[in-house]
Amino acid sequence: MGSQVYEIGEMDHYLFGHGTHYDLYKKLGSHMGEKDGQKGVYFAVWAPRAKSVSLVGDFNGWNMYATPMARMEPLGIYTCFVPDLPEYSMYKYCIETWYGEILFKSDPFANHAEVRPGTASKVVDISDLKWTDSKWMKNRETWNFKEKPVAVYEAHIGSWMRHPGRWDEGFYTYREFAEKATEYLKQMGYTHIELMGIAEHPFDGSWGYQVTGYYAPTSRYGSPKDFAWMVDYFHKNNIGVILDWVPAHFPRDAHGLANFDGTPTYEYADTRMGEHPDWGTKIFDYSKTEVRNFLISNALFWIEYFHVDGLRVDAVASMLYLDYGKSYGQWVPNCYGGNENLDAVEFFKHLNSIIRKRNPGVLTIAEESTAWPNVTADPEDNGLGFALKWNMGWMHDFIEYMKLDPYFRKDHHYQMTFAMSYATSEHYMLVLSHDEVVHLKCSMVNKMPGLGFDKFANLKVGYAFMMGHSGKKLLFMGQEFAQLREWSEERELDWFLLSDDSHRQVQSWFADLLHLYTTRKSMYEMDDSYDGFEWMNADDIFRSIYSFVRYSKDKKEGTLFICNFTPMARDDYRVGVPEKTTYKLLLHSDDSKYGPNVIERTDKYKAIDGECDGKPYSFDYPLSPYGVGVFGFTIKDSV
Repeated sequence: MGSQVYEIGEMDHYLFGHGTHYDLYKKLGSHMGEKDGQKGVYFAVWAPRAKSVSLVGDFNGWNMYATPMARMEPLGIYTCFVPDLPEYSMYKYCIETWYGEILFKSDPFANHAEVRPGTASKVVDISDLKWTDSKWMKNRETWNFKEKPVAVYEAHIGSWMRHPGRWDEGFYTYREFAEKATEYLKQMGYTHIELMGIAEHPFDGSWGYQVTGYYAPTSRYGSPKDFAWMVDYFHKNNIGVILDWVPAHFPRDAHGLANFDGTPTYEYADTRMGEHPDWGTKIFDYSKTEVRNFLISNALFWIEYFHVDGLRVDAVASMLYLDYGKSYGQWVPNCYGGNENLDAVEFFKHLNSIIRKRNPGVLTIAEESTAWPNVTADPEDNGLGFALKWNMGWMHDFIEYMKLDPYFRKDHHYQMTFAMSYATSEHYMLVLSHDEVVHLKCSMVNKMPGLGFDKFANLKVGYAFMMGHSGKKLLFMGQEFAQLREWSEERELDWFLLSDDSHRQVQSWFADLLHLYTTRKSMYEMDDSYDGFEWMNADDIFRSIYSFVRYSKDKKEGTLFICNFTPMARDDYRVGVPEKTTYKLLLHSDDSKYGPNVIERTDKYKAIDGECDGKPYSFDYPLSPYGVGVFGFTIKDSV
């Protein structure tokens, strides 16, 4: 049971009105505690233009007249205290509008909710969460993502694994998922897990991107305490936790935020500003200090209260551009006549500044698909302040190239090199996310040309190129073992495919790439510097071969990648290299672990004098069809 209730006071109104009440979630919502020696629950809700508000629930027979709430000025916050109310009681706010309507709304600050299709909020005490991750949290304060490996496994709990044949659809609980997923992530070599659809949402098919309970871990998989246990468990196993976060829009559901007090409360009043015509959702009004506060407090809630290590911010482009997804006449220009949402820009600067200040080491990651400048630059330098930006340009070029018949790849060779021309303009993450394997886009392996061996071999060489390329990494679940079907939230992944050699070999290949990535400094320390990447040959157009080197920050370690993107063997292949030294073969696609075309390789290759690829030294490395070779070397003359 919570302790003394801290009621809404004058300072709370002041801070909320100025958009700087960063612990707002501790005051609004429902909180168990004591008042004047009486145990009970304190309720507070912001409904500025409501005529009246009352509390209804299973404790009063959902009687709209039984538990009226008192209005507090100047912001229109309604409060009440209900004695002896047990935990997990269900409730809603009954809002009487000035138009004579009666609305029944879930609590925007509730920490728990009924399992869908129910829509009531539930009283829950989260004041005594148990944590054992103090070492992780302490280390997080000084963790510098720029010089560390970040390999993210994007996952959807409800469709990762399921218990077959159960009445409750077989969802794993937060605790079950934590144990199973941790075992798998450690086996594979991931550093982080990114979880889709954690904030409460009514419709499974939205994947969690149409949120009605921003402060509630979804009840599909358990209680808030179970969610905290999961985060703690991941941390004890040195796995970071990133959540998808959706401040761009919210659904129209009657019990949610839309027209909360009978008027546009959280959304823009002008429908040209406040609605996404394509998505059928509402857009937050970023000009309101209270709305900005709601969202910033929510971000801090997940980071500080639930120890989450990062937020991947969904649909950033839709927030930055007033005309996003809209035709002429459907949007309103800003005060300068442009299409930039200046309110959203200031929101992002505020959000990222306060997260950096209060929680150094936490990642904010922008899903931003345009050429908006300075997404990851500091707000002081007119940037938005994100830590990382999804590299959607690289993703598009990579996928379009990989889908080509190898015969035609020579005509699109520079699609694979283009991303390095702008690689230092932002702090990038290379992503192959859930969006790329749904809506008839095919799974990753079924994007690949050819049949049988060719599909799997194409995927393996593509993954090698991705893991060697500058930028942090993200791959959606199932693609690491070449899931054949598109992803669906309605079923678990096709784990049965791992009984087949081809799928097991892709999984082994990707796991070994991950372990190589996380253990070799040269593959992650200088993602944002051209000193960390050098093409050996970016122009081998007609053979569709790419070779490049990654360097460590101290310039002592190098990693050489050679990737052949055609089914043609190149027995006479010779690679130019920067050092006259011995190159140790760390990983190659002709190993028996990875496929049927086994070629015995020596472990070491000695570079000799002789120009090749414009480099002073070289060595022979016969390339097999779709062959990959990854070599490690030491730079002796480094300073």
